[in-house]
Amino acid sequence: MPEHPCANPIWPCAMCGAVSCLSGFSGIDVVIHGSSGCYFYPASLIQRPVHATMILEEEVIFGSEERLRQVVDEIRGRGKRVAVVLTCVPSVTGEDIAAILEDEDVIVIDSPGFAGGMEEGYRRAMAALGPAVGEDAAGITVDGLNPIDPFYRGNLLEAERLIRMAGGTVAAALAAGPVERVKVCGRFSVGTNPGLSAGVGRSAGDLLGLDATRATFSRLSDLCRLDVGPVLLETDEAAEQIDRACDKYLSRFDPPAVAVFAEASYAAFAAASLRRFLDAEIVVSAPRTGKGAVTSLEEIGALIAEAGPDLILGSSYEQALAPEIPSVGLTFPQRGRVRLRARPIAGIEGSLAFIEDVLMACRSRRPSGA
Repeated sequence: MPEHPCANPIWPCAMCGAVSCLSGFSGIDVVIHGSSGCYFYPASLIQRPVHATMILEEEVIFGSEERLRQVVDEIRGRGKRVAVVLTCVPSVTGEDIAAILEDEDVIVIDSPGFAGGMEEGYRRAMAALGPAVGEDAAGITVDGLNPIDPFYRGNLLEAERLIRMAGGTVAAALAAGPVERVKVCGRFSVGTNPGLSAGVGRSAGDLLGLDATRATFSRLSDLCRLDVGPVLLETDEAAEQIDRACDKYLSRFDPPAVAVFAEASYAAFAAASLRRFLDAEIVVSAPRTGKGAVTSLEEIGALIAEAGPDLILGSSYEQALAPEIPSVGLTFPQRGRVRLRARPIAGIEGSLAFIEDVLMACRSRRPSGA
């Protein structure tokens, strides 16, 4: 399978981020305007139906207008909006795609691979959709959802569950649900990943961790007058449940030394949770995004070899580099693992699932019967 030429071996490019964001919404068909490699790379990560122009070498030289129109015309009769994501080639050649499609109801997102990382493309696509608070805004917006994320569906379901438990409703989900809902976002939002916030309405906080979930719903109680008592009670019960399981583990084993590789918000959540509940030593903290981002296989391998952790949190890349060390999936890709359940990392169920995975992984390195 061809590899996208602008893709970082570890972290997807801006083009992938734009495609991922758009693919989360129903009522929209996504067209990748680029070569076959530009299609196969994001398609393998997102695993959602997307289209592509698959432009050839002669079209790079003589123009790809005919190919683009042909693809758009083939899919626009389905009753969905069409979004065209520009890759490196049309951006470099300078074709005026907006002018080519000016008579069509098509969204054009200029998000070539060289524009930056996945987050930049995600934000460009979200900005093109133009999310806004509705005039008669009712309900809460669930923010920061990304279809590339292995926790995407679980995070959405958990956020919806907690909001309903407090007597609220969900106004819109970014990026999920009908695309037309982006224009009727609620006045307040809760985030599942602060690193991908759309900045629509007033944020009440995020749901990464039990403390964050408690603080966010406490704010919603003041902002929306929700009955958050049931959520706070369940949060306390989950903390007690985790404490009991972790105390039992620590009564028999030493605290683990952990290497964390993930998007910055998830990495911070994981490190804080492991320190709090397992007295873990974070021997490597290597975020994929933000200041000090680590996205080199060589650097990742060196960090693991030097630290010698008991547990690795990350992707299938880290698992392949150190197959002898127990690992827990914390970021994409998760190749070679079957994931059918909607497993969250946000909210109460997210914290329970995360600590459960960690304890099971830590126990797997112990001798049988220990």
